[in-house]
Amino acid sequence: MKVVVKTKELSRSEWLKYRTKGIGGSDVSIIAGINPFKSVHQLWLEKTGQIEPEEQGSEYTHFGTLLEPIVRKEFTERTGIKVRQKHMLLQSEEYPFMFADLDGVINEDGEMCIFEAKTASAYKQETWEEGVPAPYILQVQHYMAVTGAKKTYIAALVGGNHFFWHEILRDEEMIGKIIAMEKYFWETHVIGGVEPVPDGSEATTNYFNSKFSSSNGQTIELPQEALSVCDEFDRISAEIKKLETEKNAAANLLKSYLKEAEIGIVGERKIIWKEIFKSSLDTKRLKSEKPDVYTDYLTQSSYRRLSVA
Repeated sequence: MKVVVKTKELSRSEWLKYRTKGIGGSDVSIIAGINPFKSVHQLWLEKTGQIEPEEQGSEYTHFGTLLEPIVRKEFTERTGIKVRQKHMLLQSEEYPFMFADLDGVINEDGEMCIFEAKTASAYKQETWEEGVPAPYILQVQHYMAVTGAKKTYIAALVGGNHFFWHEILRDEEMIGKIIAMEKYFWETHVIGGVEPVPDGSEATTNYFNSKFSSSNGQTIELPQEALSVCDEFDRISAEIKKLETEKNAAANLLKSYLKEAEIGIVGERKIIWKEIFKSSLDTKRLKSEKPDVYTDYLTQSSYRRLSVA
């Protein structure tokens, strides 16, 4: 590995600009299609300079940066392992498109290990109790690929009052897949300029719904290959409809067992058919009897609905 730039004096915007020159650890989950905040399409636009780079979940990132020293200090107090900060953007010499900006490094018996600090909401406590979330596993394996490190310590402050730390060993098989995936993305999409095919991730769905939230009313000719996409859309829609019918049949059979009972137990499974009460506004009556009030409190929103004929 070699040093691209020392990061201690860089502004956040400068740091983000440097990250567009290669693939960083947090980019891996985006390329893999498992990042909930950013789509591979958005990442491609950033890496090719078509849009300004944006941070994922900026509020989380902001407070994560603020709390990083606390997580690092707590890790040292609990383990006795000293962490040293690196303050450098590193680059793989073998794969120059691979960058690493480490939260810290550890000298363990003369060998360098990586330290990574995380913060998470209380909703993620159960996930951290079970182990390290998949996006972070990809991230630290990427770092180990860049640096040659054999081990990473990752620590997380969850919900502000729960602390977890785990060891992750270098996984050569996973690293091989990560390198291949990143190499294809960089050479095909960034260097080659080929626009990625949209995937089905939530991040990609949110990106297109937000980016093209309004239509211009025009009709255009689509490329011929759109016909096969339409056929695939029809096939999957029919399959979903069939599965929904089968799911409803299974649900109705369970209801026939429960009848008036609210809870049914079978083996280790629990089936609950609970009565739910909710309040709703009778907008039809309000509009008829108090049209002025209805108009005063009426709000409008819009979205685009996709249909394939």
